Amino acid sequence: MGQEINEVRFSAQDFETFHQRLGQETELLAHWFAENRFKSCPPMAGLELEAWLVDRHMMPAPINGVFLKSLNSPLVTPELATFNVEFNLAPEEISGNVLTRMNNALQKDWNKARNVANQMDADLAMIGILPTVENQHLIMDNLSSMNRYVALNHEILRLRGGRPLQLDIHGKDILRAEHNDVMLESATTSFQIHLQVSPERAMRAYNASIIASAPLVAVSANSPYLFGKDLWAESRIPLFEQAVEAGGYEEESHGPMRRVTFGSGYARHSLMECFTENYEHYPVLLPTTFDTPAEEMAHLSLHNGTLWRWNRPLLAFKNGEPFIRIEQRVVPAGPTIIDSFANAAFYYGLTHALCNMESAPESLMDFAQARDNFYACAQYGLDAHIIWVDGQKHPAQSLLQNILLPLAKEGLTDLGIFDKDISKYLSIISSRVRSSCNGASWQRAFVAKHGNDMKALLSAYMERQHTGTPVHEWDL
Repeated sequence: MGQEINEVRFSAQDFETFHQRLGQETELLAHWFAENRFKSCPPMAGLELEAWLVDRHMMPAPINGVFLKSLNSPLVTPELATFNVEFNLAPEEISGNVLTRMNNALQKDWNKARNVANQMDADLAMIGILPTVENQHLIMDNLSSMNRYVALNHEILRLRGGRPLQLDIHGKDILRAEHNDVMLESATTSFQIHLQVSPERAMRAYNASIIASAPLVAVSANSPYLFGKDLWAESRIPLFEQAVEAGGYEEESHGPMRRVTFGSGYARHSLMECFTENYEHYPVLLPTTFDTPAEEMAHLSLHNGTLWRWNRPLLAFKNGEPFIRIEQRVVPAGPTIIDSFANAAFYYGLTHALCNMESAPESLMDFAQARDNFYACAQYGLDAHIIWVDGQKHPAQSLLQNILLPLAKEGLTDLGIFDKDISKYLSIISSRVRSSCNGASWQRAFVAKHGNDMKALLSAYMERQHTGTPVHEWDL
């Protein structure tokens, strides 16, 4: 959820000062884009895995404070709720056997963290939505002890005029609920995939990432259940969008400019358009000011961190040099680490191949179609239909198997990924597609066979997860 802040309540002057500095930094960033100030680099991979702490009764365990203190790792950090944590990996160049190296590094960190959790009579689970989470767990008493989260809750509700958040998800079942804080957001955990590319490829990569979102969420869906209801294949998508629902400026607060969004369109000239939109269309949420030069972009970065596009451009620095990376946020956590890296391999390969197309795919597919594809795939998973850049409507499974997996292989080959790794990870995606078995479909099949017992589902899921076997090989 981003960096820590010092305050939890703000004055009108705080908002005015922050907005002024945000404007200065936005203007400076526009000059950087115009002058091409960004560091050129080979494609780089970065990853974040959000996870649940679970007690021996298969319920959320709100112990991340003591857990993190005992683990004592700078790469594992708190999340919004005290039953969530986040694992981070240092960025690496996308080439050779990088996927296997990062897979092994995350698996090592995961095993160490599980051992610490086990000593506390708890365990770790990676899943988009924990099947056993209940409304009684999503309370302010379980908010992590960071000023950022306290302020975030206060300001989201302020923007809503104190109105409670309304949850209304229509899937296989219908779920309606009301919540008086942002803790619903903590019920969603993801595997975020970062892609850093050279500035001359950034716009194409961002647009390609948007187009890739639909097939990526179809193949990776792992969140069908919330509060015992069978909703979307990836219910995390509507849940997160509704959990922090607050729009742009007052006249647009119920319009299309939502803070959690698929976005308003492709980038047409540069990614600067996203940062301009941030400044012009979204009120400041966390106006804590920094005594830093404008060149460090502290206010711009904090503001960008309170806008959750499913594909989000991020500004970062290395050795004082600015660079842009793209954060692909549509993939849920789990079912296993190797499944997660298969998702990453598919994303990196497909996005790179789309960038290399002679005709930019965004010129062949309207943004509205990319958005419709995304929500259809989030709702129906591998059973969805996708209208692709050829203008044809394809069943997701045949599109993945016949067109997109070959494209992903082509992209990974061009990136210099070893053939052994390409085969290792893309064969997992292919097997998922052929067997119609991603995390969501396995969970639904288990419930169809054993009944709607969320504790039994999670227990069986975690037992198989900890073997490290890809989900398409799991039995029921």
